[in-house]
Amino acid sequence: MESIKISKRPRLNAPYLIVAWPGMGEVAFKAAAYLVEKLQAEEFAAILPEDFFYLTASTVQKGILSLPELPSSKFYYWKNKAGKNDLIIFISSAQPDLAKADAYCKRIIYLAKMFNVNRIIGFAAMPQPIDHTQPSVVWFAATSPEISAELKKYDFKLITEGQISGMNGLFLGLAKKENFSGFCLLGEIPLYTIQIENPKAAYAVLEAFKKILNIQLDLTGLSEQLRVMEEEINRLLDYLKLGPQGPSPIGEEEIERIKKSLSQLTRLPVSVKEKIEKLFEQARRDISKANELKAELDRWNAYKEYEDRFLDLFKKSKDKSH
Repeated sequence: MESIKISKRPRLNAPYLIVAWPGMGEVAFKAAAYLVEKLQAEEFAAILPEDFFYLTASTVQKGILSLPELPSSKFYYWKNKAGKNDLIIFISSAQPDLAKADAYCKRIIYLAKMFNVNRIIGFAAMPQPIDHTQPSVVWFAATSPEISAELKKYDFKLITEGQISGMNGLFLGLAKKENFSGFCLLGEIPLYTIQIENPKAAYAVLEAFKKILNIQLDLTGLSEQLRVMEEEINRLLDYLKLGPQGPSPIGEEEIERIKKSLSQLTRLPVSVKEKIEKLFEQARRDISKANELKAELDRWNAYKEYEDRFLDLFKKSKDKSH
C-alpha cells in the first residue's frame, strides 16, 4: 500500500496491536513509548508522513532558522516468549489532520490485516474533577459486550456514555468497522492538569495492561516520574495558594484559576499546537471554522494566549467583505 514502508516482516503469534497518539496529559503516547523502551521492541514499519502532515512553522535554534522534520508514525514489534500473544506497538508523534484520518487509519488497518492482528488496544486520558494526589483510576470502553464482560473482572470503571476524542478514540471505532475487536484503557487525570504530562495516569494504564496480558513489565521509571511531577504540582499550588484544604475536592472556580496559571507555566502538547495552527489556517480561508477553533482553544484553556490572533480573523474577514 502507498505511504507505508515495511522494512522487516517478523513472524508474529496472534499479535495484539497497541496504538497511541499524543493527547491530554500525553497519557497514551507516554504509556506506549514506555512499552517500546522497556520491552526493547524493534521498529519494522512506518507510515510516510508527506501525505498526512504538513509543516506550520520554522524552528530557530541559537539564532539559526530551519525547517523541522515531519511527525513520525512508526510500528514496533515484540515477541512474547512467555505468552500466546506477541505485540505490535504503533506510535505517532502527532495526530494527523482529521480530514485525512480515514486514509491514515487505513494504512494502520492494512498492516494489522497483513500480520493477522488478534485484538487492538488503545490508551487515552480520562479528565475528572479529582485531586492530583489521588490514585489514577482506570476506565475502559470495548468494541463488543463480550470483551466488556472479560474486562469487568478487573477493577476498572466502564464508560457507559460519552466519547473518546481524537485519534486515541477514533481509531478503534474505524477498526471496528473493519471487523477488528478491541478496547481502550483510560487513565484519570485532574481537570486542571490536562496540559502537562501525567506519568501517574500512564502508570495506571500500563499496570492495567500488565494484568490483562499477564506480562512482566518494570514500571519503576514511571513511578519515579510521577513522584517528581506530583512534587512539581504541589510546589505550583503552594505558590498560587490554591492547594486543597483538607480532604474536600478542589472547586470549579479554583480549577479554572489553576488551569489558567498552568497554561502560562506549562506548554501545550505539540500535537495540540499543530491542530490549533491548522484550525487557524482553515478559519482564515473560511470564517465559519472559527467556532471549531474557539472550542479547541477553550478545551485547552489557551484562548488568552491566542486571543489577538483569533480576533484578527474577524477583522480580516470584515475587510474582505468591503
